[in-house]
Amino acid sequence: MSELRWNPLLGEWLATATARQDRTFLPPKDFCPLCPTAPGGFPTEVPEPVYDIVVFENKFPSLSPNPPEPAIESTELYPVEKSFGECEVVVYTPNHNSTLAAEPVEQIYKLVQVWTDRFRELSKLDFVRYVFIFENKGEAIGVTLHHPHGQIYAYPFVPPRIEKELEQSRLYLEKHNRCLLCDIVAEERRDGRRIVAENDSFAAYIPFFARYPYELHIAAKRHLPDLTQFSTAEQIDLASILKQVLVAFDKLFDVSFPYMMVLHQKPSGGDYNYYHFHIEFYPPMRSATKLKFLAGSETGAGMFINDTLAEEKAFELRRLVEPVIWKND
Repeated sequence: MSELRWNPLLGEWLATATARQDRTFLPPKDFCPLCPTAPGGFPTEVPEPVYDIVVFENKFPSLSPNPPEPAIESTELYPVEKSFGECEVVVYTPNHNSTLAAEPVEQIYKLVQVWTDRFRELSKLDFVRYVFIFENKGEAIGVTLHHPHGQIYAYPFVPPRIEKELEQSRLYLEKHNRCLLCDIVAEERRDGRRIVAENDSFAAYIPFFARYPYELHIAAKRHLPDLTQFSTAEQIDLASILKQVLVAFDKLFDVSFPYMMVLHQKPSGGDYNYYHFHIEFYPPMRSATKLKFLAGSETGAGMFINDTLAEEKAFELRRLVEPVIWKND
C-alpha cells in the first residue's frame, strides 16, 4: 500500500510504501538482481547477458504512475492523496564489484547523459512536478544492494528541501538582483580555502555552511537551472570533476567511501531561471573510525552541529585530487 499523507505541522507530504518492507536486502553476489542475467542462470532485473547503463522501474516503488486508492480517507486536517509519480533504478555498470569512483571517466560521462535524458523525459509527465536524481552508497547509509546504482524519484510536488532553496534563491534575487548560487561559487573561489577541485565549468567545494564534516557541493560556474542546459563540454567537465572528488573520497581513509549524492535542479515546467544546478554529497564519516549520527539537535530541531571546520576538511580532500585521464585524449 502506498499513499501520500499531509503533515500539517511542517506543511509537507510524506509517502507510505508498505511493499518496501519486502525489498531485497544485501543478497550474495550470485543472486544480485542488478547483475546481467547469466545464460541458464536465475533471471535478474536485467534480462540481457551484457549491458552498459540500464534504467528500469523500481520493483519496490514509493510512487507509481498508476497508484492504488489510499488505505484511509482524507479529513480536513489530514489530507490523503494517491501516490502518483515514478521511481527508477539506474544501474551504472554490469560489474558487481565496481563503484562509480572506480568506473572510468568515460562511463561517468555516459551516466551524465543518461541523467539528462531521464530528467527531460520524466519532466514531460503531467503528474510530475520534480525529478530528483540521487545515489545512496554504502551500508552506513542503509543501502540494501551493493551493486553500483542510483535512483530517480519523480515527485508530484516540489519536495521541501528544494522548496526552501527555491525560496531563498528567489528572495536573494529580489534583494540583490543576482543569483544566490552564482555568488556562493564566486565567494568560495575568492576565498579558496574550501575549494577541493575545479575545472572550466564546475567548482567542487566544502561549503562555508557544511553540516557534515565532508559535505561537498559541485556547482556549475555558468548560471544553469538544470542538466538539459549543459553543453557537451560542460557534460564532459561534470564527469571529470565527479571522477576527481569520488576518487579523493575513497583515498581519504582508504575505504570505499559511503555517501548520499543528490542532484538539485529546477522543478519540471514553470519559470525558475533564478535557480542554479548543483550536486550535494552527504558522507556520514567524520573520521576513519567514526560516523556522523543525526541526534536530537539535527533530527528534532533541524539545526546541524558540525564538529569540524570546512577549511580543514577541504584541505584534506584537496591534496588527494588527481588529474583525470580520458582514454580519447
